[in-house]
Amino acid sequence: MTRQHLAAALAAALVTTLAGCNKPAPSAETPAGASTAAPAPAATAAAAPASTSGEAAAKPAPTDFDQLAKRVVANASVKEGEVVLINGRPQDAELLEDLAVAVRSVGAFPMILHSSDRLSKRMFFDVPEKYDTQADALDAKLASIVNVVISLGNGMSENLFEGADPKRMAARGKANEGLAQLYLKNNVRNIELGNNLYPTPWRAARFGMTEDELAKTFWDGVNIDYADLQKRGGEVKAALAAGDEVKLTHPNGTDLTVKIKGRPILVSDGIISAEDMKAGGAANAAYLPAGEVYTTPVAGTANGKLVNSKSFYRGKEIDNLTLTFKDGKMTSMTGDGPGFADMKAEYDAVSDPRKDEFSFVDLGINPSVKLPASSAVGNWVPAGTISVGTGGNTWAGGNNNVPYGQTVSLPGATVTLDGKPIIEGGTLKL
Repeated sequence: MTRQHLAAALAAALVTTLAGCNKPAPSAETPAGASTAAPAPAATAAAAPASTSGEAAAKPAPTDFDQLAKRVVANASVKEGEVVLINGRPQDAELLEDLAVAVRSVGAFPMILHSSDRLSKRMFFDVPEKYDTQADALDAKLASIVNVVISLGNGMSENLFEGADPKRMAARGKANEGLAQLYLKNNVRNIELGNNLYPTPWRAARFGMTEDELAKTFWDGVNIDYADLQKRGGEVKAALAAGDEVKLTHPNGTDLTVKIKGRPILVSDGIISAEDMKAGGAANAAYLPAGEVYTTPVAGTANGKLVNSKSFYRGKEIDNLTLTFKDGKMTSMTGDGPGFADMKAEYDAVSDPRKDEFSFVDLGINPSVKLPASSAVGNWVPAGTISVGTGGNTWAGGNNNVPYGQTVSLPGATVTLDGKPIIEGGTLKL
């Protein structure tokens, strides 16, 4: 799975990329300018019917939205007088409004940003190319106004930007690259509800599940005991902080080593704590379902081969994507399948050499998120999954803000830390 378009700005619907402390999203995410804003409660902002938005109405989620909204607001440490930006699509209007009510109920001021797959697509294909190099002036202003961003990763279309010119996509990403630093500098807090697990028909198919099964998995992961997850995150963080060399192997041919000694270790445990806010920057983020411990590498230490047996680019399959690393840089990329050529074209359109840097190591620790053994793709958060990647890593505490990257999540892997197994055949040992 590619994870570009999320390295540059927190206001997800406004630009090609999301916040500096946010993780890269699938390639179907929103390009520059694809939103309209309205002050909460903004019932009209979410009122577009499915027939005009091009998006099917989602089934009601099996959870209490009011309770969830209050939890999210509490986990984001929203305070009286703060400004909170809430971003999502029409099919989740009720949840967006409940979040706004929960924000206002603690004396803060919510604003709902409406987007849709239809709008996102038109904002790319129907806007003249001459504007691709414009930095988003509105987003830059928001970086100085907004204290918290709550976003829903609920796009309904996997291949939304099929046929998009990769050079135009790269230009839009480059134009907004500096926005990441504005949000990081201003310590804007961010909670993203989705984490590439939000229940949609296409995502359920990738995981080999029905949409109802994925919905249950998703909400079970969101409604986890956060105090327990904080404890587990702290334990895994301490183990990684004491280590030096990570070695990753997998039956698919992956064999990779990287050093992490002395690198900051971050935890997405669902709560932005006082300690996180004091640390600032990338620590001011949580991704729900939560349950990840991640770090960035010692520069120049990644060596070996990383294989992703099956992934998808805009709905088209990529087989045996193989990335080879030497001294921290990707030196070759090969693959097969109908999606590889288009993905490679997108990669080639990004001229910044930082796209080739090995950028992060991420361990999943959430025991409530379980994917079928037959799943075609992996995900960040299931306990015992490791995810690694290239390119932008400001979300993980690094300094590479190139608006492009590759991510590989490997269920079933074995990971050792200084020779001691910490994941064995996909089972977390810490």
